[in-house]
Amino acid sequence: MMKGKFSSSNPEPLTREIAALAGASRADLTSRWRVLYDTEPPRRISRELLRRAIAYRLQERAFGGLKPSARRLLQRIADDARPRSSSAPPTRKLSAGAVLIREWQGTSHQVTVLEDGVLFRGRRHRSLSEVARKITGNRWSGPLFFGLKAPVGENHDGTR
Repeated sequence: MMKGKFSSSNPEPLTREIAALAGASRADLTSRWRVLYDTEPPRRISRELLRRAIAYRLQERAFGGLKPSARRLLQRIADDARPRSSSAPPTRKLSAGAVLIREWQGTSHQVTVLEDGVLFRGRRHRSLSEVARKITGNRWSGPLFFGLKAPVGENHDGTR
């Protein structure tokens, strides 16, 4: 169907067209999608979503699309819902003077945050990772070792 086939004063043909989509084969729906969207449908789109998207496009062409204000609102909502990065949640920012305590193999270790590093056992270190390496003998993410950042793959509540 081309633009202008349906009229807002007589919605009957549009109603019939949309109702007919329920009985259409997947091949027919895919063909309709190509005509209406001028592209291939997403590979894994369900038949139901394909049908609904086609019905929406038919109505959009007959009655007009969303108002610009509604489009802006939806875009803002989508932007807010989009993750900021694909990495783990941001590391907590600590103020100078904050004290971190971590127990490792039965020994409690205390670190004081400075403006330009950290203080551990009376010595300045450039980073928490440097301190974590001193404590464990292995390379560690300092923020992860001191519990300031969740391990990748874990939610904030510790579940996977």
